[in-house]
Amino acid sequence: MADVKPYPVTVTGELSDPPGRWQWIFKWLLLIPHSIALYFLGIAAGVVTIIAFFAILFTGKYPRSPFDFMAGYWRWSWRVGFYGYGALGTDKYPPFTLDKAAYPADFDIVYP
Repeated sequence: MADVKPYPVTVTGELSDPPGRWQWIFKWLLLIPHSIALYFLGIAAGVVTIIAFFAILFTGKYPRSPFDFMAGYWRWSWRVGFYGYGALGTDKYPPFTLDKAAYPADFDIVYP
């Protein structure tokens, strides 16, 4: 069999035991600050995507800092979705960071 390469993207989520019974009703209120921050980060991500496109077009490589920013943006979005609306998988409030953190949901991508 041919050499099997692992997937470059890893998405994990550990369900808490058991999730709160009624907290899901109020989680949308708790997510308002995250939604505002992710809205502006989404605008920045669009600009970074355009800049990275031209950098890749002319150099043939994805610059490391735009890659790290985009990976951090996707990581934060996944944590918020896992907490609030995507899975309702945990009652632990997601951190306000683009970096990796000790949290039940994680998103990791290998730099090409």
